[in-house]
Formats: sequence, C-alpha cells, structure tokens
Amino acid sequence: MKPVFFGCAGPVLSQTERAFFNKEKPAGFILFTRNVESREQLATLTSDLKKSVGRHKVPILIDQEGGRVQRMTAPVWRKYPAMKVFGDMALENPTLAASALRLNCRLIADDLRRVGINVNCLPLLDVLHDGTDNSIGDRAFSNEPGLVAALGRITVDALKEGGVLPIIKHMPGQGRAEQDSHHDLPEINIQQGSFEKIDLAPFQTLKDAPFGMISHCVYTQTDPENPATLSRLVIARLIRMKIGFRGLLITDDISMGALAGDVEDNAVAALNAGCDLVLHCNGNMDEMQKIASRIKVNENGLEKRIANLVRQVERAPMIDRGDLVRRYKELMTKF
Repeated sequence: MKPVFFGCAGPVLSQTERAFFNKEKPAGFILFTRNVESREQLATLTSDLKKSVGRHKVPILIDQEGGRVQRMTAPVWRKYPAMKVFGDMALENPTLAASALRLNCRLIADDLRRVGINVNCLPLLDVLHDGTDNSIGDRAFSNEPGLVAALGRITVDALKEGGVLPIIKHMPGQGRAEQDSHHDLPEINIQQGSFEKIDLAPFQTLKDAPFGMISHCVYTQTDPENPATLSRLVIARLIRMKIGFRGLLITDDISMGALAGDVEDNAVAALNAGCDLVLHCNGNMDEMQKIASRIKVNENGLEKRIANLVRQVERAPMIDRGDLVRRYKELMTKF
C-alpha cells in the first residue's frame, strides 16, 4: 500500500482509473461534488473504489462540513448549516448548541455511512481572528479557543458514534491566515507564546483524534523557509511535541496553489518531513501517475493501523434516522 489518498475524475470509475488503482494500491480515496449524483451511484462508486485496491478496510474521505463546503447536498441530501452557526448558538444557549451539533453530526455520519464513505474531513479546529481569510470564515466554530475545543470534541465523538472517522484540521492552526491557501501561500507571523495559547489549544485538547490534516501555511516563528506540509520543524516541534498529536497526519491537497513546484516532488517532501499520508484531490491521472511513481510502498504497519481505525467505527450501530431528524428539527427551530 502506498501512503497516498487519490481522487477520481467523475461519478463512475473508469477502466483506466481501476487499473491504475489496482496497480498502485493507494491507501484510500477522496470524493468531491464531481463524483456525486445519487445515493445508488455513490454507493456503487465507493464499492468499486474498494474493489480496485483489493481491500475492504479502505478510507473513503469527503468534505461534508455543511454551509459552503458540502459535497453531498440538496435535493438528494439535507443541507446542513456551517459550523459557525453552532458556535454562535453556544454563546446564547450552550446546552442547546451541544445537543443540536451532536444530532447534526450524527445525521451527517449517517448520510455518509449509507453510501460507503467512512471518513469526514471535519472538524475545523482553527480559531477565528479579525483577519481570518474567508476560505476559513464560517467553516470555523468561534474566536474562542475553549469553545472551539468543546464543539470540536462533540463533532469528533458524534461522527465516530455514527460510524465515521473524523479528521481534525488544519494543524497547527490556520485561523490567522489572511490568504487563501488554495491559491497563495499564507504566512503566519505571531509570537510563539500567543500562538500556542490560542491557536494550538483546541488541537491539544483533541490530540487523540485518529487523523489530523496539516495546513499549507508558513509559521515563521518555527520555520520561516517552508510551509508546514514540508517542514520537519513544524511537524516535530508544533504538531508532535507541543500539541502531542500521535494520530495519522495527512497533507492538505498537495495540488493546491500554496505549494510551488511539482506535485510529485512535494508529495515526497511531505512524507520526508513527517506526514504519514499525502492527499491528492483533483483526479488528474497524469499527476497521480507521477506521484505514484515517486512514492514507495509503506512497510511500517500503516495499512494495519488504518484498517484497525476503520474496523472500530464499522462496529457502530445504525441509527433510527426518523427520530434523529425529528429531534434535530425541534432543536434548530429553537435558535
């Protein structure tokens, strides 16, 4: 198995993709709106992706946050609110916010599980600041680190209870970024003490999460030369030591505009810097072939570790969806 998650081009797995995945054996896959049409179609696609690598315990990822970032959406699936809605709700009624968020995430997990998706790139633990770029914006819970941590914990637990693995992001904290890392490379230049007290705090609280996603930002106080994705210093000092994260560390999309140079070089550099898994999202076959040609098979127990994580959430019981929807609607109308 190679330590990379790949995307695919459309709603149906092509023969070229099937043969490529069968040969290269990626660790898992990520899906986007281009891959989603209907429940039946999506369930077939996730099944075909698993068959293509010859494993059942395969992570299938998606960004199903709610708000602006929801790959499975109306009219087939419920449209969920952005996470900041629950942060705002908590300022008025913490108990209501906690209950509503838990039900929200249980329903999201149920949507995913029923079509074969077992990993959600949620929650964002980025703390909002005055200059936070809109690419984060209302996707984040709050500007209060304690509240971010509390709502993040509810999200992580609810997703796992619903049979889906969470990914905390964007480590070690992207809330101070004033540029969109999809297009530019943000620099975060803040005194280490302040950054650790505010931005690292939610990640420290949830350091037991199974997966974490690293940001494409330069943290100048730790490593002024390299984005976190490619920085041994950021990964070792901030993520592994200061935060204490021992889960599997995933890159953000390696093809994003924040990273200069060739995707295959960056993929190798990210693994060498200490990332456990590379994420490549766009489904471009030429780029995927280049990455696969440069990444070696992981022989350090990664496949077994991932399979164990998937196995744990597969044991979660299915929900009474009708009852959860009813209670969720009741809570949301109170806000």
